[in-house]
Amino acid sequence: MLLDALYRGRLIELRERAEEAGLSKSGSVEVLRARLIHNQILSGSDLSWEGIQSMMHKEIGGVLKLFGIKSSGSHKERRQRLWMHLNFDSRRLTVERLAEMERDELHELCQRLELPLTGNRTVLMGHVAGVLTSQANGWGRIKRSLWRTGIPDASAVEMIEARSDEPEEEVVGLEESEVVGEESEFEAPSPNAVLEDAGDALVLELDKVEPSIQGALLTIRARVEDLERMVGTILRGHGGRWGGDEEALFIRLAERRGWPLEQKEVRRRVIGVATNIAEIKGAEIGNGPRQRIDSAATLERVRERMRYAETLISKPNEE
Repeated sequence: MLLDALYRGRLIELRERAEEAGLSKSGSVEVLRARLIHNQILSGSDLSWEGIQSMMHKEIGGVLKLFGIKSSGSHKERRQRLWMHLNFDSRRLTVERLAEMERDELHELCQRLELPLTGNRTVLMGHVAGVLTSQANGWGRIKRSLWRTGIPDASAVEMIEARSDEPEEEVVGLEESEVVGEESEFEAPSPNAVLEDAGDALVLELDKVEPSIQGALLTIRARVEDLERMVGTILRGHGGRWGGDEEALFIRLAERRGWPLEQKEVRRRVIGVATNIAEIKGAEIGNGPRQRIDSAATLERVRERMRYAETLISKPNEE
């Protein structure tokens, strides 16, 4: 929950947190965020230059994920990115600003970035500029999705604490630290066609149900992307299984988010759609309601749309 708050916090909020923690309040919102994550989330890690050099490839990838920045790349690229993120403001350390630096400053940058140390000032500047260009947008600012919506299902942590007497197997895998860990196949975003079919399944024959149910289904349909992400998170935490326990956990998480699930018909449709998505993601399906989305039919529907689009493109423009 703390990491989620740091991702979404604005400058004033982060300054207040820094002051409470006895940390410097100077710097941009991204510099403050990195400082707070370093001191409050990763306080037990050695993130000095020497410490970064000693990190294993997978370990440094996990640290980059916690900072909310790009985590892919070679081992050397990861070390460079983490060190710059911890020590510089990306708005100030730019290719244009390198021309204002003295040779000694450039020499130290080359040393920290593991670059050749020989050559005149222009040569050293070229080395650093190459790194800044290749690492552009990979450090200094957290991913846009994180500062907009924070950690997916972070509210599940609070739910878990409130329901500490629940069976452990129902909540395993939903801890905050795992939500931002290595992405699994279950959390890979589903194709748009799957999301569209899920939305259509929710409101199938909508005119035949009561107005209150119609409103609830339309509300949930607008959140179908959240529904898909929740399914992926639960699948990862439960080893790819989807059955009665997973359905119950899904409903509790959705209710925690304020979804209108009071009516049985709404719950039935939502669970059915969640089960469809879980099956498409490759889950091991247990006993439960099924309204399978036919993947072959989905593919054919996408192809039909593409054929229709091609006819529009090839049709001569009419005056």
